[in-house]
Amino acid sequence: MTTVHRTCPLCEAVCGLTLTLDGTHVTKVTGDRDDPFSKGYICPKGASLGRLDEDPDRLSAPLVREGDQWREVSWPEAFAAVEKGLKAISGPERAIYLGNPSAHSMAGALYGGPLVRALGTRNVFSASTADQMPKHVASGLMFGHPMTIAVPDLDRTDFLLMLGANPLESNGSLCTAPDFPGRLKALQKRGGTFIVVDPRRTRTAELADEHVFIRPGTDAFLLAGIAHTLFAEDLVSIGLPVEGLAEVEAVVKDFPPHVVEAACGVPAEVSVRLARALAAAPSAAVYGRIGTCTAEFGTVTQWLVDVLNVLTGNLDRPGGAMFATPATEGPRRRKPYRTGRWASRVRGLKETNGELPVATLADEIETPGEGRIRALVTVAGNPASSAPNAAKLAKALERLDFMVSVDIYLNETTRHANVILPPPRLLATGHYDFALLNFAVRNYARYSPPIIDTPDIETPSAEASGAAVSATEGPGTERPASPTTGNRPSESEILARLAMIASGYGADADPAALDEMIIGQLVGDHDPAELDGDDEAEKRLDAMLRLGPYGKWNGGDLTLRKLRDEHPHGLDLGPLQSRLPEILTTASGKVELAPPEIIEDVERLRARLDEAHPEFVLIGRRHLRSNNSWLHNIGPLVGGTNRCTLQINPADVDRLGLGEHALIQSAAGELTVVLEPTDKIMPGVVSLPHGWGHDGVRQRVASGNAGVNVNVLTDEKIIDPLSGNAVFNGVPVILCRV
Repeated sequence: MTTVHRTCPLCEAVCGLTLTLDGTHVTKVTGDRDDPFSKGYICPKGASLGRLDEDPDRLSAPLVREGDQWREVSWPEAFAAVEKGLKAISGPERAIYLGNPSAHSMAGALYGGPLVRALGTRNVFSASTADQMPKHVASGLMFGHPMTIAVPDLDRTDFLLMLGANPLESNGSLCTAPDFPGRLKALQKRGGTFIVVDPRRTRTAELADEHVFIRPGTDAFLLAGIAHTLFAEDLVSIGLPVEGLAEVEAVVKDFPPHVVEAACGVPAEVSVRLARALAAAPSAAVYGRIGTCTAEFGTVTQWLVDVLNVLTGNLDRPGGAMFATPATEGPRRRKPYRTGRWASRVRGLKETNGELPVATLADEIETPGEGRIRALVTVAGNPASSAPNAAKLAKALERLDFMVSVDIYLNETTRHANVILPPPRLLATGHYDFALLNFAVRNYARYSPPIIDTPDIETPSAEASGAAVSATEGPGTERPASPTTGNRPSESEILARLAMIASGYGADADPAALDEMIIGQLVGDHDPAELDGDDEAEKRLDAMLRLGPYGKWNGGDLTLRKLRDEHPHGLDLGPLQSRLPEILTTASGKVELAPPEIIEDVERLRARLDEAHPEFVLIGRRHLRSNNSWLHNIGPLVGGTNRCTLQINPADVDRLGLGEHALIQSAAGELTVVLEPTDKIMPGVVSLPHGWGHDGVRQRVASGNAGVNVNVLTDEKIIDPLSGNAVFNGVPVILCRV
């Protein structure tokens, strides 16, 4: 038996894990008590890391689809098939989709950008426009860069107002905070207060000092009402250089609490009390997450979150909303942040952060004409499950001329691919959280080197390569024999080879040439021979650490060797520090409180003040033992509270005369659902979790617990116009008896 340590890659909390191995088999997973950030905390997802890593339904060799049959092939044959498929299709007709797991992967962070550039396309899609793009856009317009995102200083705040977030289930999001529940309890223990605004009385709401019900999709009305009160009662206190204060005061005048009450369902006296509490607290932070992002006014809501942090004097001060200093942070140029540099071909939806909305991916595949998407590359994503109107996208994928997927599973999306390239086990891969540490509530760094070697794998001989299995096979189907061995590439090498192929260098080109070019551009005048690492990905990480704010090439002493060898449990880099105005990259060098694009969209919000409300609206739901669609094949995580049910208030069940099931209909589709009556959800609101509806997948546990896909009901035509983000909360629906 051996004991090793590793960062958990399954959510945004970056918890440290201690793993016990018998050879390469994980026998036990516990929290790493010596990790200075997570201090031994672990959740059910992390405890199941070994089961995920050794899931027998993971793909062990590349697959090539021939008609409705899959054939296991060698890696050279797989890359040759990719070259043949991409070579016939021009750059403007190619597209790429980057899934959520890419943010939890060194390879995704380091090679996603080069792969996009190599494809030569503007058809770039990702999970960001099904999640957090409103926060990026609001932050970019206010602070100058989409990754300059303020997070609540949880460990020092006296008052936390939380909207649309359920960190006791999600472990936190755009707020990297291992043991989020413990940090909230510590806030209360030191005499602080936290209040949750949510249409459901979630586990987080039950822990809170107060829970405020709100009508889904109307958080912007409540926040505008709070801002109105701050101005009306002379409670504004700003300690930062800002532009646009007068414009903000002018636009919130039309949102007094007694007016917004009818729109959002929050009593006027509650809005006023929240405003006064924010202003009076010694320190305070407002935090809004996915429930507020995946709504029709997502960007305006995220803007108002930070407007309130500014107006109460709590932006960039201890206990308020602050900015992390990640160890790999690079310089940011001062230039105006822009969106809409190009637009989608069919619907004219504008680009944000180099991406187009995933809500229009199906349109770009289905609609004939010059520039129609004919080839698609997906990396660790499942948009046929997660995109709005997923059924439409799944059908569109069938019309592609070529598709290649980098994924460990044959799932709802990859089943449409021509080639599937599976990365090796997690434990054979190095790990560093490039993206997530930008949002950490305490500055921290940790590198997890590979724990096991990338094994030689079995790949088919000439005889075995003729064996095939159905592309729509069911659970338990035997796979073809694979008697010969070959060397399995790392995930980084897979993506690097795809980039070389897309650039026209061919399947046999050495991917080291790509890394050499990137490292040369990265290190500048420094000597690349100084870089440490067993592979090119580690050397690139070392360069970024050396050039970062704590790095050896930037006046500090941090290197990969120091992080890996001297701090195997992680390195505490201290509490968040005030960073403004130095990190502002706006044209004015100040916080831009009134970006014209947002002020214009507030007019759209004002027009909705007197709008009638539908009888029922649909919202999503998080599960502690689930993460989107990727963990439903791990038996211990499925069942109990982790079920695909429609939560509904008992009064609505009685009023409609519903039984154990109901038919739920929207503008996009309909489902028959299992009901879960509960008074934890407000009347007129129903909740269905996402990530379910497993259909035609080679995943035995997931197929046996299929559930239904909520994105049969979500409408791809309804988006937040400023960010292009899909709308998953506040979806009008009709319920009736089956």
